[in-house]
Amino acid sequence: MEFISNKKLANGEAPPVIEFPCDYPIKVMGKATSDFVELVSDVVRRHAVDLDLSKISSRDSSKGRWRSVTLIITATGKPQLEALFADLKATGRVKMVI
Repeated sequence: MEFISNKKLANGEAPPVIEFPCDYPIKVMGKATSDFVELVSDVVRRHAVDLDLSKISSRDSSKGRWRSVTLIITATGKPQLEALFADLKATGRVKMVI
């Protein structure tokens, strides 16, 4: 997994290092279906069992075609994030994970 940023780094400056464990916000986007939030939360709970369901928010696009789900997990390391992102994409219903 490669982390992409639009921040310009000065010559020789290293990108920021994530210190684990940490609170890690994730936004997942896909088609606005009635079960999309449940699908996302089920996949995320496999990788972050302490996911606080009360802190999940979702929002539909202006035309109601797309839905974004925002949540915060306690990230334990890069392997966890890579596996989580892969499982979300593997659903076939997730179009983007940020």
